[in-house]
Amino acid sequence: MKYIRLTDKFPDQNQRNEILRVLCERYPEIQRGTLSKSLCGRSLEYLQLGEQSSQTVLFAGAFHGMEWMTSLILLRFAERLGEALHTGNRIADVDIGAFLRRRGIVIVPCVNPDGVEISLHGSVAAGCYQELVYHSSKGDTDHWQANARGVDINHNFNAGWEALHRLEQKSGIVSAGPTRYGGSRPESEPETRAITRLCRQKNFRHALAFHSQGEEIYWHYGENMPDRALLMAQVMATSSGYAISSPEGLAIGGGFKDWFITELRRPAFTIEVGLGKNPLPIQNFYQIYPRLEEMLILSAIM
Repeated sequence: MKYIRLTDKFPDQNQRNEILRVLCERYPEIQRGTLSKSLCGRSLEYLQLGEQSSQTVLFAGAFHGMEWMTSLILLRFAERLGEALHTGNRIADVDIGAFLRRRGIVIVPCVNPDGVEISLHGSVAAGCYQELVYHSSKGDTDHWQANARGVDINHNFNAGWEALHRLEQKSGIVSAGPTRYGGSRPESEPETRAITRLCRQKNFRHALAFHSQGEEIYWHYGENMPDRALLMAQVMATSSGYAISSPEGLAIGGGFKDWFITELRRPAFTIEVGLGKNPLPIQNFYQIYPRLEEMLILSAIM
């Protein structure tokens, strides 16, 4: 099987749309849909595979603009799943096609499409927010993490948001900017609301949020952790070689993982892929993905 070349172009919206189109044409087992629109009117797309039920698992990436590498990883994962369903091939020695006839997977390759466009194409991609992005980034949009309004999506979820907001203020983060500003209130951003609405509707068994970089797995938040969460994290760490770790400082609270655990009382994980400096070089994809594939499969079936 000849796989789609994912590193010919950077994964902006045009490239993602083309990849999604080809995937759905090649594998009718993949269903494509739209969750919502971003601030700038870009679609938040999702892919759905397998039998959708309360046992469905969510994989989501590109919460941060410059972490667009995570969208490539999830698109390749979707391609491999589509192939397995279509041909009966095994992945990591698992008959995932047979498994998906009992349990589903939903993949959101890019939660923050405006942020990715800004990181790849500069402030002009922010539309009516262009001036805000240009001035707050001081021209360095390569490292832009936030959405077009300068709100960090992974600081905008309603889990410890107030404590995180106070910590942001103590750190001098008081207004919109490239990173770590959590907005005026939890779920103030359409991108945040889109993913929380999806989770409330689908009642996922568990969820994985992909970021870069560090080769770490975050699994814990709050006092009411699901019983199986640590064991799941240990399986993921063993299969990937990544370290189980805990966030510190401004990385505690306000994130998708934290919200999922708090509101749904089910396991959720942050996977920090790759090593180096963000944005990771696009060529690193071919070293990062193979190391993660077994972990991705095990995450879907645990």
